[in-house]
Amino acid sequence: AMADFGDVVSEYFDRGLVLVIADLLSLITVSSCLVIKVPQINTIRENESSKGISVLGLCLELFSYTVMLSYNYSSGYDFLSYMEYPVLLLQEYALIYYAFKYQDLLGMKTQVVAILYSIVVTLVYLKLFPIIILKFLVPFCTPIGATSKVLQLLAILRSKDASSVSRTTWALSAFTNMTRIYTVFFQSHDWMLLSNFLISTFLSASVFAAACFYKKKAKAE
Repeated sequence: AMADFGDVVSEYFDRGLVLVIADLLSLITVSSCLVIKVPQINTIRENESSKGISVLGLCLELFSYTVMLSYNYSSGYDFLSYMEYPVLLLQEYALIYYAFKYQDLLGMKTQVVAILYSIVVTLVYLKLFPIIILKFLVPFCTPIGATSKVLQLLAILRSKDASSVSRTTWALSAFTNMTRIYTVFFQSHDWMLLSNFLISTFLSASVFAAACFYKKKAKAE
């Protein structure tokens, strides 16, 4: 049995260091996603404020994650290949709740939208939601994900206040997108995915830089 295990290991490493590193980075990416939003949730809770947080940006991000998870699940893809999405979604729900709470947006309209959203998600889970709609929506996730980051950047620049913005969350976001550039480049060579992660890395790094700049400024004042 040990010899078999040794063969498997040496076979794995024979694929070449480039692909071994790609697998390692994939693991790091999924692990980072387990906690990526937690610093942001904690920052809002500690400050009891979500000033400088773009609510529309969060809703667009929620849409993007939901579509990607629904599409992968409905297509019957391997769970490991999209494992980060359910983990990100759970954190996104908490983040949206606190951001809405401190901007007094938990009214009737929000509750109605939340109920409609829950119905759609239930239909997807029961595989009763038409996959053709999901296939149509997937290509929009890249520009929508990018827009959510641009909105967050603008929210910081407009309010000149990054006290509620977690630098850890955005640094992790830039890092995980950067690792995906490597894994996609060496594993699938999918140029659409590559351009998505390149844009995402640049925008996440920009939000991180803006948050650092306005946090320092606030401290100086």
